[in-house]
Amino acid sequence: MTSPSGIKTYGLKSKCLSFPETLSQSVANISPTLTPVVIVPLVFASAGSGTWLSYLFATIGLILVGMNINQFARRSASPGSLYSYIGRGMGAPAGFLAGWCLLVAYLFTAMSVLSGAVNYAAILLNMAGQHVWNGVLFVIGVAVAWYIAYRDVKLSTKVMLLLEGISMLLILGLGAIVVAHRGTAYDASQLNVAAMDFSGVKAGLILAIFSYVGYESATTLGEEARNPLKNIPRAVILSTAISGIFFMLTSYIAVLGFKGLKTSLGASSAPFNDLADSVGVAWFGVLISAGAVISLFACTLASINAASRILFAMGRHGIFHARLSNAHSVNQTPHFAATFASAIVLALPLVLLAAHVAVLDIFNDLSTIATFGFLVVYVLISIAAPLHLKREGKLTAGSVALSAISVLFMVPPIVATVYPTPAPPADKFPYYFIAYVVVGMVWFTVLRRSAGSRVIEGIKADLELSVAPVSE
Repeated sequence: MTSPSGIKTYGLKSKCLSFPETLSQSVANISPTLTPVVIVPLVFASAGSGTWLSYLFATIGLILVGMNINQFARRSASPGSLYSYIGRGMGAPAGFLAGWCLLVAYLFTAMSVLSGAVNYAAILLNMAGQHVWNGVLFVIGVAVAWYIAYRDVKLSTKVMLLLEGISMLLILGLGAIVVAHRGTAYDASQLNVAAMDFSGVKAGLILAIFSYVGYESATTLGEEARNPLKNIPRAVILSTAISGIFFMLTSYIAVLGFKGLKTSLGASSAPFNDLADSVGVAWFGVLISAGAVISLFACTLASINAASRILFAMGRHGIFHARLSNAHSVNQTPHFAATFASAIVLALPLVLLAAHVAVLDIFNDLSTIATFGFLVVYVLISIAAPLHLKREGKLTAGSVALSAISVLFMVPPIVATVYPTPAPPADKFPYYFIAYVVVGMVWFTVLRRSAGSRVIEGIKADLELSVAPVSE
């Protein structure tokens, strides 16, 4: 099958993924376990007893953005995901910008969460009396993730589903022990909403949003998901809801559990390990650390899967080398794109390690830059949705209102990236990201001029292919 301009169909393993497997891509990219073990203390420092409420508002806001994503996901299926959707709604240049931002978002997310996995793995190895150079752990992590992504998309999603499920169950198991030790789940200070500091809840909301980035990545499985026009939209919304409930529950338990402890939740670097110690099950802290490694590796794999499919789609359009658009003849995976993405995910952390940058600094710095890419794309998709609906003659007042609310919801975290001015080196990150965007748009302009209309027509043709009805 070919598109109007002769572009072949994708060549990936068509309609092989069940709904749970499709859902696992988004859930693993969120990496729910990361939030209670790392991000909740940061949100608590601002929101205090309203931490769970910050996560409630974040869940609602990102479901609204997800509803804009689903204006496209219900009508089209493509490995290009939001890159294709935004191109469909706003034109090829905006589509390129979205793809360019998604690449840095997914690749830097893979690097940052792998750094987190390396950190926790090193802690566990040290506890066992083993000392391994962090660079070796990076190589092992990327090699395993690359092999799974290269070999089989079903294997990828099954591994992610299993690993993330185990990790979340460990956190919830410890939470149940903490509540049982306390003798009650009731906490008046957390349930007295009227007495909460809503300025703190608002500040916490900015950090809470960061917990969800990547939840849209099921849209990259447009060719491989069964019944994609139904299952992908469900995965986008349900992954947000599942993660949101998990975040609210674990943050509530963490705030409850830290009452009366010498260490404040906001000052804890390993909150659930501290909670395990406080209730006399220190061994559970080891399981939590192991769960963190598992969850962060699953997120690394999910990010490589997503990035490789964006590279695959952009390779089809002549934006990148055509070889990246090749699918493996047997595995039916974007094997060149997966290999290229994996090489990048390994190379930059190794360079930073060689420059004596600490592993946790790699995690913090690269995750911040990745977030910039996601925020830009979330704004673009919210603008693109009503434009697409207008073109289709299906625009309603409700869809316009949904778009406006979603864009407004993204304003606070975007402003927070530059004001108040972050401490060095984070104060330079927005400018690095802007430079990256400028380089990309210059490149796109050069491509458009040198290739005439070929690149633009290729994108348009593939977008038309992606919105063709998808049969079962």
